[in-house]
Amino acid sequence: MSSVVTESAGPAGVRSDVLRVMVVDDSAVIRGLITRWIDAESDMTVAASIRTGLDAVNQLERVDPDVVVLDIEMPDLDGISALPQLLKKKPKLIVIMASTLTRRNAEISFKALSLGASDYIPKPESTREMGAADIFKHDLIEKIRHLGARLRRPVTVASPPIAPAASVAGTPLPRTAAGNMPRVAQPKLMLRPFSATAPRALLIGSSTGGPQALMTLVAGIKPVIEQYPVLITQHMPPTFTTILAEHLARSSGFPAHEAVGGEAIKPGQIYLAPGGHHMRAVRAGAGASIALGNDAPVNFCKPAVDPMFKSAIDIWQGGIMAVILTGMGSDGMRAGKDIVAAGGSVIAQDEATSVVWGMPGSAANAGICAAVLPLDQIGPKLVQLFSGVRP
Repeated sequence: MSSVVTESAGPAGVRSDVLRVMVVDDSAVIRGLITRWIDAESDMTVAASIRTGLDAVNQLERVDPDVVVLDIEMPDLDGISALPQLLKKKPKLIVIMASTLTRRNAEISFKALSLGASDYIPKPESTREMGAADIFKHDLIEKIRHLGARLRRPVTVASPPIAPAASVAGTPLPRTAAGNMPRVAQPKLMLRPFSATAPRALLIGSSTGGPQALMTLVAGIKPVIEQYPVLITQHMPPTFTTILAEHLARSSGFPAHEAVGGEAIKPGQIYLAPGGHHMRAVRAGAGASIALGNDAPVNFCKPAVDPMFKSAIDIWQGGIMAVILTGMGSDGMRAGKDIVAAGGSVIAQDEATSVVWGMPGSAANAGICAAVLPLDQIGPKLVQLFSGVRP
């Protein structure tokens, strides 16, 4: 039986700039929570609350949402099966997959990204846990707002648009809202020279849209990974980071794993911050090792990029090459300033190829970047810089 509840627009109707959200989940409790949260926001409204993927597909054209929050496990038609049908009917649709934290659901979420989902969000095991519900609410509202905002404005670009890569290790890349938007000229960003110090370590931070961007990047920097350590912080919960590390290993052809406290940092390895822990680099004799912290979230995130960036300065000083990829918020910008002050360099992904230009845009607009590049140009630039060719 269909279960659809549409919002009441009221006499004056709904403003055209308000995001219309379709909530699709077989749990009446989850649908009710999400509906209340969304309707409490002035810039979004629930256009429909739906129980199954089949109902969502059948109701899509009538409801005409901007954003769909899509559960993975549902009767009649599950989320991963409904996703391509929804996108076929409305290619510009923003779809956020929602799932509990299991390995199976993490793997399905990664598959959904390759099929065109814009992002994913882990649901708490129990909404009775206030802390878990608060984090879920914050993350969901922010994802809807920032991903949906791309539908409301043109994309500004600091460099000519690029043709998106067809695949990553045989897996299609996700659509980005940027790819569907008109582009307008952006005022020139203030760039600083690259460090005169040869880079000795590569540090990468990313969030929304990061998993696929990371797989693209590591596939193109094999000469760098072979000779230098690579540390990555991606905003992601436990279990999901386990799966991401496996994908990064396949894409790069080098060992990639969730970092372990106390292990030595060596070339030829990709160290990924495990979900739920901040990852830092600390001195260990003449070298460096991994330290994991269970301290408070930074920039609402754990793991966060700023702690990783900040810790690396004591180890590599001006030899740090930091890259900030697509993501919401400003994580990485503050510690990026410290990296630059210590003599290192920062590269940010450009807006046109970012799913959300929050983190890289914050760094770019702060004037700390030596380059702001399309995703497919970051890898070649890193190979050039780490090989000793100065720009």
